[in-house]
Amino acid sequence: MTHSPRALIAEDEPLLAEDLRQALARAWPELQIAAMVGDGLSAARQALALQPDVLFFDIRMPGQSGLEAAAELADAWPEAQPFPILVFVTAYDQYAMDAFEAQAVDYLLKPVQPERLARCVQRLRELLAQRTAAPAGAALAQALEQLRHLAGATAPAATATEPPLQMIQAGVGTQIQMVPVHDVVYFEAADKYVRVLTASHEYLVRTPLKELLPRLDAEEFWQVHRGTVVRAAAIASAQRDEAGRLWLQLRERAEKLAVSRLYAQRFKAM
Repeated sequence: MTHSPRALIAEDEPLLAEDLRQALARAWPELQIAAMVGDGLSAARQALALQPDVLFFDIRMPGQSGLEAAAELADAWPEAQPFPILVFVTAYDQYAMDAFEAQAVDYLLKPVQPERLARCVQRLRELLAQRTAAPAGAALAQALEQLRHLAGATAPAATATEPPLQMIQAGVGTQIQMVPVHDVVYFEAADKYVRVLTASHEYLVRTPLKELLPRLDAEEFWQVHRGTVVRAAAIASAQRDEAGRLWLQLRERAEKLAVSRLYAQRFKAM
């Protein structure tokens, strides 16, 4: 790299964010901190605007987790620009740490220890030096592959004894409408609700999509975007637009559904 490396810190606890900034100043003096933000939505937005070289994302943040923010950023990232190197900052979570190590994703454990940070900085220096000879798209492709595995490894799982959800109970006025799951075309997150779309009706439920997802049959319902889960049998076709974005045409509804880069690998010709 010919320019000074730049980083973004996303941490919802200001004191911990400042501690990390000061620790990085000691361990990596030439690193410039482009911004410090306190939530996942701001992290993705600021990273896209500033295009730093390294991202230090806290795993647990308001609005979006660090993984969700990274996935949203990867979906919007311009292919001509190298994707930032991800470093996740986490409290002790053995499952998350095992997942990071399996995917060769760097992480820092809170509170950050100088020796561990020094090793992380050395690895980041080496990776940034290697990027000058690699195509810009290679970093994005690698990040997407890592995020796919991390999302699967850290997602809440249904209990072994719990059968897949068969009925959605949706409040409609003073009534509770019983909606068979096999009638649902897709689920879509919307603010504090989840929209439940059948061929001819729409319902709202308060259960978050991340809680509904592990209760659905994974063979029958596919996640295609951070906020969208679609019944596979309801998909008529997948098409790319002129910008290369993937869209789903449904059998029973007129609207098209966007597919994020994170889930685009589902749609390949057999």
